[in-house]
Amino acid sequence: MTTVAVVRKAGHVAIAADTLVTFGDTRLAHGYEANEKLFRVGDSWIGMSGTTAHFPVLRRALNGLPPDELKLHSRDEVFDTFLKLHPKLKENFFLNPKEEDADPYESSQFTALIANAAGIFGVYSYREVFEFDRFWGIGTGRAFALGAMFSAYDKVKSARELAEIGVRAGCEFDKNSNGPIRVHTIKLKE
Repeated sequence: MTTVAVVRKAGHVAIAADTLVTFGDTRLAHGYEANEKLFRVGDSWIGMSGTTAHFPVLRRALNGLPPDELKLHSRDEVFDTFLKLHPKLKENFFLNPKEEDADPYESSQFTALIANAAGIFGVYSYREVFEFDRFWGIGTGRAFALGAMFSAYDKVKSARELAEIGVRAGCEFDKNSNGPIRVHTIKLKE
């Protein structure tokens, strides 16, 4: 489905993603569709994994929030924003929040990574929020990305280079990831 990586290093954060779309066994490479898995919301870059239906929905839903509800600069702000977003996803975009009968909460059905001047954050389907100190990855290529970034972390100087290494590993070994790779870098607040 995808490889998305975020990195915090040397005063910068970087987020990178592949550009392949898959439909079961069919691959829709970049030359056939302008698939962008990274999108900007305010001063943040967001990358997602999951069904392609989530991309326009989440982009539109987040950009449609009033400025006082769109806050993505701390773990608590990210949680509050996605908590407010969940009912809007159900009401306005017809999100089906059910995964399994035993689930403790309704699911938002997606995984996202956020990069901004405050750091790097991950949001998971039950609105669990993580703040990562060094790097992280999501999607079907994440294991390859995490291994490559772990191996290279002390050897490379920039967040951008490390994020590219992670996604490149996903593209090399994950059948659902392919280039070109898109990368965005942001300077951290001091």
